Amino acid sequence: MRSIWNGAISFGLVSIPIKLVNATENHSVSFRQIHLADGGRIRYRKVCEIDEEEVGAAEIGKAYEEADGSLIPITDEDLGSLPLPTARTIEIVAFVPAASIDPLQMDAAYYLSANGVPAAKPYTLLREALKRSEKVALAKYALRGRERLGMLRVVDDVIAMHGLLWPDEIRSPEGVAPESEVTVRDAELDLAEALMDTLGEVDPDSLHDDYREAVEELIAAKAEGRSVEPAEAEAAGGGKVIDLVAALESSVRAAKEARGEEPVEGSGEGPANAPVAEVTSLTGRKKSGGTGAKKKAAAATGKTAAKKSAASRAPAGKTAARPTAKSSAKTSAGSAGSAGSAKKTTAKSASKTGAKPTAKKASPRKRASA
Repeated sequence: MRSIWNGAISFGLVSIPIKLVNATENHSVSFRQIHLADGGRIRYRKVCEIDEEEVGAAEIGKAYEEADGSLIPITDEDLGSLPLPTARTIEIVAFVPAASIDPLQMDAAYYLSANGVPAAKPYTLLREALKRSEKVALAKYALRGRERLGMLRVVDDVIAMHGLLWPDEIRSPEGVAPESEVTVRDAELDLAEALMDTLGEVDPDSLHDDYREAVEELIAAKAEGRSVEPAEAEAAGGGKVIDLVAALESSVRAAKEARGEEPVEGSGEGPANAPVAEVTSLTGRKKSGGTGAKKKAAAATGKTAAKKSAASRAPAGKTAARPTAKSSAKTSAGSAGSAGSAKKTTAKSASKTGAKPTAKKASPRKRASA
């Protein structure tokens, strides 16, 4: 690998000659701009605003633009005269736990290679010291005309350096978090953790850029004169739900099915062919005993009122002659003495009048109230 910077690591009084090598590479597909009319390349040219002539790289310098638009020329000699002790040195300033470095600060990554045989011994010493201490080194270095902050750590048998942003370059997250107060239930947390456990871990080496592969296939097909069928849109999800718990349960079920696992019966995950839940707002959710319960109660009241109205319109003889089973049960549940007295009274009345005893005198409701 080609080095992009040569210098030394300053480790106290120990100096380790090293070469800086890029640890990453960009695999994204790049495109050129063309003129749609004839397919010609569109190129950018550097033109002076004063004489409107194209200017070569050798004729281009640096300048700082003031707020009013005026330019202050800055030469390489001006920058070279500045006190920059890290111009050719990666100066280690501290050793700290890796957890103390905020991942938001991490920038470009490099490999540090020992430059020459004499550098192998101190290079290995620093590498093993980092391993044993389980710490990382904070360092300052200069690259591309500015001083930077870096973090040195061990990757396999190599010392790697991550460029870090300065602390004052990290923006505050103020105003980013949700402003409204949200309460998360324990059941929702349990399901979220279950989903995390179900998804499990993944080998980072197995991850790849699907979009880049599709673009490369498209380019190859066009170069060969083949047509590429458009990708089918994913099927729309199932019915929407208004409960986050249902969405989490569906997610757990889908993750288990993807791993070839069967949902546990009675676990609340639902049938395997249930529609996939989608998360929607809970603001429109009705509370228990709300409008729906009131409608049911009103319907029941209406039915009762209709029955009473029909009973009041029925003939008195028919109504009295057919006591309900419930009333009969209440009558039989009365005292034996009351029942015997009722029979004697009815018999006497029948012998005097020669008529059958009326249901009115043997009214179950009167006997029950007595």
